[in-house]
Amino acid sequence: MTSIISPPSAPQQKHGRPDAESTGAPSSGNSPRPSLRAKFGALDVKVSPYLYIAPFFILFALVGLFPLVYTFIVSINDWDLLSGAGDWVGLENYVTELTDPYFWNSLFNTFSIFLLSAIPQLIAATFIAAILDQNLRAKTFWRMSILLPYVVTPVAVTLIFSSAFDEKYGLINNILQLLNLDPVAWKSEVFPSHIAIASMVNWRWTGYNALILLAAMQAVPRELHESAALDGAGAFRRFFSITLPGIRPSMIFVIITATVGGLQIFTEPKLFNPSSSTLGGPNREYQTTVLYLWDLAFNRGDFGKASAVAWLLFLIIILVGLLNFLISRSIASSGGGRGEKIGRAARRSARKNAQLLAREAAQENLKEHRS
Repeated sequence: MTSIISPPSAPQQKHGRPDAESTGAPSSGNSPRPSLRAKFGALDVKVSPYLYIAPFFILFALVGLFPLVYTFIVSINDWDLLSGAGDWVGLENYVTELTDPYFWNSLFNTFSIFLLSAIPQLIAATFIAAILDQNLRAKTFWRMSILLPYVVTPVAVTLIFSSAFDEKYGLINNILQLLNLDPVAWKSEVFPSHIAIASMVNWRWTGYNALILLAAMQAVPRELHESAALDGAGAFRRFFSITLPGIRPSMIFVIITATVGGLQIFTEPKLFNPSSSTLGGPNREYQTTVLYLWDLAFNRGDFGKASAVAWLLFLIIILVGLLNFLISRSIASSGGGRGEKIGRAARRSARKNAQLLAREAAQENLKEHRS
């Protein structure tokens, strides 16, 4: 006896049209239309990020990009302070300034003061940050104290230091005379004037940079120091092998900002000797590039040459910044592997020390149990 099993019949079609569920095709008539709230939500996801960052770019275009472009336009014209725009001269202002000895003198003074201020400043800031990173009493008081020079206005700082470095009645020369030393011409010689101006910069910015480096030092893992101390490394060895490699990114940031600020120094040399008829000393001993630019623009009224000097200084800062970037990138790439090796070695040392301590504790417990 045989039975015949027939296959299941296909679902019936209504009005000769295939069923949407059987064919798998989406039913366009039943799909819900997106609501107005959903449309605004999708638009918000796409547009809102650009609206959030738009204020920065608008302010940068108004305050940064437009003055830069406008200064370049002024630099290629014979532009006077009173009469305004004159004839188009092309790159003549640049050629004139590049052959002017006063421009190169100002550039030398700028780099000299920058080196005399930046190098001691970074060394002192690192040393102060290392001291404040220790377990001191009244840590908050000391950290706030080193920031006080930064709070004081640059004009007040310059007036105080200008009085202290006065050649006749200044405090510094009086102390030198008490020590039977000859007084120094702080305001009429090149190197002494650079030292005096650099001391103002160091006094004001050392504490600020020290706090930045202190924050970086506190981010270095403490277990690295503890492991190195258990291995017998001293404080100086831990500082140069663990702390300095750990704060390298912050150190690079401080170096770049100190470079940009040092090449734009203006207030300190401007107010260092108010009695001088020539900006930057009687013989331009400490006339920086920004001070020379200001003299061209507002004393001589030559906005075209002043704008050319501004663009030359801008290009110099970019070149120095790129040089710092390349050096810092090479240091970071070479120091990254060393930092990882130090971290791995410290972790291995910590595990070994923990195992030794566990063994010693187990042996002591065994001896107590036997006794």
